[in-house]
Amino acid sequence: MSLEHLPGVVELQRACFPPPFSEELLWKEAHLRRHLQVFPEGQFVALHGKDVVASASSTRISETTWQAHRSWEETVGGFFISNFDPRGTTLYGLDISVHPDFRGLGIGRSLYNLRFELVRSLKLARYGTACRLPDFRSLHREDPKSTVESYAESVERGDRVDRTLTPLLKYGLEFLGVSANFMEDYESDNAAALLEWRP
Repeated sequence: MSLEHLPGVVELQRACFPPPFSEELLWKEAHLRRHLQVFPEGQFVALHGKDVVASASSTRISETTWQAHRSWEETVGGFFISNFDPRGTTLYGLDISVHPDFRGLGIGRSLYNLRFELVRSLKLARYGTACRLPDFRSLHREDPKSTVESYAESVERGDRVDRTLTPLLKYGLEFLGVSANFMEDYESDNAAALLEWRP
């Protein structure tokens, strides 16, 4: 990713995270400029011609921060990643977005492979992230007694498909559990699945 790509990344966010996902939670150019300033090697885009069709944003966090598994805000330091640690042991995935018209082509897997290569080249302990569980809400409408924890476990077993978690499990990430009250996200009941990959 470079500065010239930032308007395209902002537009991509809107295409990938439509309502009810809050637009207040999407990247703005100022956020992305900060990411490039402190950790340029951790930011990626995929292009179709000159158009940005996918992006992946990452930061580095300390071992203590990773092990605490707190909310998104506490973990990364908000949109401006104020918790960035140049000596951090975890490459932390902030976001991955693939335009709906370009899904199913292997772009997401390619971006994850770049992240895994970065973990190896920087000799980090892991790639870690917390991912949305956007298909939980449709299950909860059918079964109001369902919990996000049981939902995530059923996705891990392969009993259900979640459009975010299922692909990441196929990429080789390990499911560690669920973080409640991770961020404002109605579809995911404000929770996220904790995942890691170790080289």
